[in-house]
This record gives sequence, C-alpha cells and structure tokens, in this order.
Amino acid sequence: MAFGRSSRTDTRRTSSSYCSTTTLVVLVALCLVGAWMMTSSAMAPAEVPSPATKSDMSDKVSRTSSNPYKDGSDDASEDSISDDNSSGENNMPNKSDSESDKTSEKLEEKTEVENPTKGSDDTNNDLDNSSNTQNDGDANGNKGGETIEEAGDAKEGNDTGDEAGGQEQKSKPEQDEKSDGDKTEDEKTEGVIEEKVDQSSDEDKDGNHSRDKGNNEVFPSGAQTELFNETSRQNGAWSTQAVESKNEKEVQASSSSKGQTIEYSWKLCNVKAGADYIPCLDNEAAIKKLRSTKHYEHRERHCPDNAPTCLVPLPDGFKRLIKWPKSREKIWYNNVPHTKLAAVKGHQNWVKVSGEYLTFPGGGTQFKHGALHYIDFIQESLPNIAWGKRSRVILDVGCGVASFGGYLFDRDVLAISFAPKDEHEAQVQFALERGIPAISAVMGTKRLPFPSKVFDVVHCARCRVPWHIEGGMLLLELNRLLRPGGYFVWSATPVYQDLPEDAEIWKAMSALTKSMCWEMVTRKNDTLNQVGLAVYRKPSDNKCYEKRAKDNPPLCQESDNPDAAWNVPLQACMHKLPVDPTSRGTVWPEQWPQRLEKTPYWLSGSQTGVYGKPAPEDFQADYEHWKQIVGKSYVNGMGINWSTVRNVMDMRSVYGGFAAALRDMKVWVMNIVSIDSPDTLPIIYERGLFGMYHDWCESFSTYPRTYDLLHADHLFSKLKKRCRLLPVIAEVDRVLRPEGKLIVRDDADVISEIENMAKSLHWEITLAYSKDNEGLLCVQKTMWRPQDTETGMSSLS
Repeated sequence: MAFGRSSRTDTRRTSSSYCSTTTLVVLVALCLVGAWMMTSSAMAPAEVPSPATKSDMSDKVSRTSSNPYKDGSDDASEDSISDDNSSGENNMPNKSDSESDKTSEKLEEKTEVENPTKGSDDTNNDLDNSSNTQNDGDANGNKGGETIEEAGDAKEGNDTGDEAGGQEQKSKPEQDEKSDGDKTEDEKTEGVIEEKVDQSSDEDKDGNHSRDKGNNEVFPSGAQTELFNETSRQNGAWSTQAVESKNEKEVQASSSSKGQTIEYSWKLCNVKAGADYIPCLDNEAAIKKLRSTKHYEHRERHCPDNAPTCLVPLPDGFKRLIKWPKSREKIWYNNVPHTKLAAVKGHQNWVKVSGEYLTFPGGGTQFKHGALHYIDFIQESLPNIAWGKRSRVILDVGCGVASFGGYLFDRDVLAISFAPKDEHEAQVQFALERGIPAISAVMGTKRLPFPSKVFDVVHCARCRVPWHIEGGMLLLELNRLLRPGGYFVWSATPVYQDLPEDAEIWKAMSALTKSMCWEMVTRKNDTLNQVGLAVYRKPSDNKCYEKRAKDNPPLCQESDNPDAAWNVPLQACMHKLPVDPTSRGTVWPEQWPQRLEKTPYWLSGSQTGVYGKPAPEDFQADYEHWKQIVGKSYVNGMGINWSTVRNVMDMRSVYGGFAAALRDMKVWVMNIVSIDSPDTLPIIYERGLFGMYHDWCESFSTYPRTYDLLHADHLFSKLKKRCRLLPVIAEVDRVLRPEGKLIVRDDADVISEIENMAKSLHWEITLAYSKDNEGLLCVQKTMWRPQDTETGMSSLS
C-alpha cells in the first residue's frame, strides 16, 4: 500500500515536471525567434565588413598624371580615406622580438588604446649632450641574455615582399572618435605636426631607456602620428589563415630568442676594388658575361644577386676630412690616393698632387682659369639663364672633378653631376671628397634615374658623349629630363673649332637639334679660356612638333611613361609636352628661393597626399613637421657638430621637407625616393631641390665614405618586407664616412635591431629613445674595421 501511494505521488510529480519543462521550452523558443527577427531587421548589406584587401605598394611605383605621388590603391576613393588611417607599415605583421608577447587571437581587434597626449615646449628639458653614454643593454632595457650567432635569413626579414592581403589590421576607432570630438581642426593639426618627448624620467613606462633627453627633441606622441599615417585601404575585420599561420611561426621564432643578443660577425671585403668598392659597378662576374660593351654596358649597374655583407677597408693613412669650403680647393691625398687623373689632366688644371694634398686650381678642360669665370661667361652670353633665380637645379653631364657644380654654389645653384667609373680614375670620388654632389653613372642603354621635365639646365663641357649618333638617342634622353623651356649648354670643340671631325659633328648636331625643335639661342667664344659654347632651348609646347615635315625623331607612343626611369631601356623618341594648364611642366616654377616653400601649382585639392590629407595640405604639413624636427632636435638638440657636415642624404624622402628645413645650413641633401614608394620626386625638383630613384635592397652608385650624414625616416621597417637588413646596414657603413652620423626614426623594434647592429660595428650610440612603439636613434660611425677578411677572392670584383 505504501508503495502504491508513493507511485501515484511520483506520477503526479513527473506530470507536473513535464508540463513545466514544456512551457519553458516554448518560452525559450519564442525568445530566440524574437531575437533573430530583431537582428535580421537591424542588419543591412552595407554594414557587413568587407573582406577586400589592398595590393602591396612595394610591387609597383604609381606615376599617373592625375596623381603622381599616390600609392597603388588607385581605386580607393578619397572620401573613404581618413586622415587617421593606419599606415602601411603599421598594417604589416610585425617581425620583431616584441611579437612574443602577443596572443594568437587574430579575430579580436584591440580598440581601447591610450589617447596620445600632446607635448609642450615649456615642459621639456634641455638635452645634456655631455651625458651621452652607450648602454650595454638592448633598446628595451635588457641587460643580459644568451648570445647567438646570426644565421642566414632567420632574423633579417624575407627576400620577397609580403602579400598585402595578409596584413593585420590595427585600427583605433575609439581613439579617433575621441580626438576628433575633443579638438578643433587647428588643435588636431598642431598636435599631429608637433612631436614632443615626455622625459620626466630616464625610463618610460615600457622600460625603454633614453640615452639623451631634453626640450629640443621632437618625437612622435602616440604609436604613430597622423602625419605618418600614409593612406591605405583597410583589410576588413578578419585576418586570413595564411597570415595567422605566418604570424604564429614568426612569434614562435622570436620567442625562442627573447632576451638574447644577436652577434654579428663582420669581415672585410676581399675584392680587387679594395677601398673603392662599389658592389653594383664592380661586379666583374656579371660584366664578363655581357655580350657587348659598345654602349658602355660594362659601366652600367650590375648588382650581385646577394647583396654583400662585408665591410670595405679604409685607405692607409685616412684622415678626418677638410671642412667646406676649403675642401673645394684641396683634399687629403691619403683619402683618395689616386694620381692617374693628375698625370693625365694636370696640365688642364683638373687636379694636381701637392705634398700631402690633392689640389684643384682650375677645375676643367673648358675653364682652365677657374670655374667662376666660365659660369659668369655663360650668364653674359645668355642673361635669361639667370643663375640662382630662374635656373636653380641643373644636370652636369660627364662632370670630371665637378668644379663647375662646386662653384655654382656661389650663385645659389644646385648641380647634380655624374660621370662613369672609368679610366678617368676616381673623378666622382674626388668630387664627393670635395663636398660637391655627384654620382657614378653613364649614358649607356638605360634611362638615368630621374623623372621627366625636372632640370632647369643641362650642361656638357667636353663630356665625351656622342650625341649625334644612333638617331640622337642620348640627346633625346636629355630632352626627356629637361623642363619645357629649359636650356642645354654645350661647350665642346665642334662649337669653336674647324677641324674636319669637329665640322662634321657640328653639322650632324645642327640637323639633330633642329629636328628636335630645339632653338639655338646663342653661340659665343670665350677669349680668356679660348673655348666656345652653344646654348639651345627646348620648346614649351607641341606646335613645332606638329609642323615638322618629317617625323624624325618620332614621337613616343602615348602609352610610354616618361617618368618611368628605373632600369628602363632608352628609346630614340620624344614625348609630347603637356597642354593642360594644370599639368606639371606647363608653367615654369617660381623663382628661387620662393619655389622652395611654394606649393606646386599642379597639386590639386582633389588629390590625396601621401599622409592622407588633400595634396596641398599634405605638402605644407610635411614642411612644417620637418621644420619643427630639424630646428628643435637635429640642429640644436642632438649634439651634432654641423660644421663637419657637408654631404647629406635623406634615404627616404617624401616631399623634400627634411632637405628644405636644412636650407640655411652649409650642406646639400641628396633626396632618395625609393622605387616602391609614392613617386614624389617631381615635387622635390619643383621646390628647387634634387634627388634620384633608388632601391635600397641594392647598393647605391657612389664611392665608399662619401656622405657625412644619412637620415632614414621609417625606411628600414619598409625594407624588411622585401630584403634583409644586414646587407642594408653594410651598405650604410660603406657610404658613411668615419665619424659620420646616421639618424633613424622608425618602429621601436626596428630601432632596437639597428642599434644592436651599430654596436656590433663599434659605432657610438649618441641617442636611443623609444615611446609608444616609435623610436629615434642617432649613431656615429668610428674608424673601427674588422681584422678578418673574407676567405677567397669574391666573384663580385
């Protein structure tokens, strides 16, 4: 009985429990249906994050006429590009040791970031240059750590570029909204352009140590200032499996060496060129394979497949350089111990050996009595050339020891001179040792590394170039480089001698220049030097081209890009001149020095600049930025003795703002626009400055020990995507003079890597600072050279 009562009671409880469960299930189902309906109605197709990725900027250089400096994302609308976009370098996977602290959760974006604070001039402290010391630890303050050998490509980056589709997005929406809402436009701009350092302590919150501190140092506030946020397309909310796997491998690899110091083993180069080694010009293995040298192919660039990592030895008895302007007249013989040119050209006053010096009494075959007289003779022959006003940037072909360009500084003119590394031993090396701009190059089978329509004047004084042969191909290359309305100054024996060979050349040149629509504006003789010159003017429009009876030389195809100049073969054709009044080349630049600060007329507000602003604003913001940096930090705050600085190179120039900010210094700046960067080199020339294209994965076309200061702004972090940094630093060591300076602004992990390499080279670390993943490094090269030499003669030379 008792069992029976208990059974009925359990049955009732079971039935009641079943009803309650059924009710609960129904309620849950109704809630789920309601939530789904609300979610469906709230979503719209436009709100779904796009998985599209942007193409890798390093794959090509954009040189379109509508936007000559825009990156490869041509289809990105201006409205979709914010001033606060993450830069290309910030989107790429980080390859440093600091990655070991990251998790593998790639789908969750970190949006809560610390809003960078704006610095104040009144709160910064003066730099104490006397307290600069070299820290034994790395940039993160690590003192100890196991030492490992540097091996191959493991720590130096990849030989090929990363696919942009695998870039990791690091946007900061909450920070952007806050900063935009709390500041006026002027305040935002000021906060972006003016970089400050908070130096209340020698060690910041991240444990990074500053080797130097003070109120003169200008430094980015926050992970990356707006100015450095180069325009890029976002990747959407999701990463890809390829990138996640690749990043994890890199994190694991970096974790294995966390806290360790990489030891670099340096050796001297074992090459025939010895102390004058230029890897891309002394590659004998490649030169021996050439089928012909008829067009000076053996003087062109032939870079080794693997860039060298050895160090170039110093000449015996190398001495500290003579300062400018005395260096224009004499240099130390031991620094450039070559006498062949003095023996061959001494009677023409090129160069002479005088005790422990090499002296330059005249400077050239055409101006035995001094370059200044010759320069003034040109001005008297053609007053419209207006040195230092209308004519500011010129190209000197076959420059010899570059005395012409050296004395043009007295007329406020910049001349970039070039000559081949040939039997005229070390002529370009003499020029650079004297403090005169020059590169090793030849007019052979390829275009020179300059954009079109940029030189105000092209000059040739006995430059030994056969302009009239093969359809005038070489003269047509000068036509590409010369501004519409610019002048070609030709001083050679055919102009003023009547020998049969000279007369024949003059006749051929006269026919060629006429067919090119060049007008000969003057032809005069200099009685003092007993030489003569002819000056031709390039047309400013296409009227003459259209009236020619014969299409010879022919006009280039419309598809031919005259600005494409990196390893592009020469063509015997002429490019049509621009006709749109808003196009570059239709209007002569402002007179110097107004053109330095003037925004080029062909930069339109509808174009997006490198940093994401409308192009004219971008240009001005860049200039103000570098005036702040140079004035407050580089000139007054880093302990650099600028009286010892003459030859300067900006290894990654954008608008030439760094060079423009140094205008009042007694220096000249070679502006390098990397071949994988936006093509802004025409803008630099429009300002009355000069530069050239280059790929820093290869050696530069200059002699060793030719620059006093190298400046690299966010260069090395970009290079790591394409090539190893070790050969690049070896190239920096080759180009930089003993006691020369290297200034690097880059990501903190890259700064740490460069600092370690500099220490291994026995360079002095004069300043190293990092904050918010941004770093600043200033190092000075020493006289140190390794004792060991590479085993076996290198096949490169």
